[in-house]
Amino acid sequence: MRNLLSLLLPLVFFNCYQTERHCADFKTGTFEFTYTIDNEEKTGTFVRTEDYNIDFYENKVDSSSVRWINDCEFVLKKLNPKHKNEEKAIHMKIISTTEDAYVFEYQLAVKDAFQQRRVEKGVAKKIK
Repeated sequence: MRNLLSLLLPLVFFNCYQTERHCADFKTGTFEFTYTIDNEEKTGTFVRTEDYNIDFYENKVDSSSVRWINDCEFVLKKLNPKHKNEEKAIHMKIISTTEDAYVFEYQLAVKDAFQQRRVEKGVAKKIK
């Protein structure tokens, strides 16, 4: 019985541990991220204000509106979608933070009844 208690007690403390997040530090600023297209790793930059997100990648500029749900979650919606797929809003969630970067996951904000929900992850580094 004593051995069982000594095994379960640390488990209780580990289950109570939550990753510390300082999401408010990343609501605005200039950020850098890497992405892969056709097995080639590329770097993009974006500037986020309280209301807008401006992406700079492959000599293109793309803008989205930002609607904050809470300090760690927001929804992006393209301002000038070029086709039907770009009209869909993206739900972004900050999972963890460090001093100068954050890990995020994103997915479509509204579930498409005909597609399986896909969640992607990434890392953004604050450069300003």
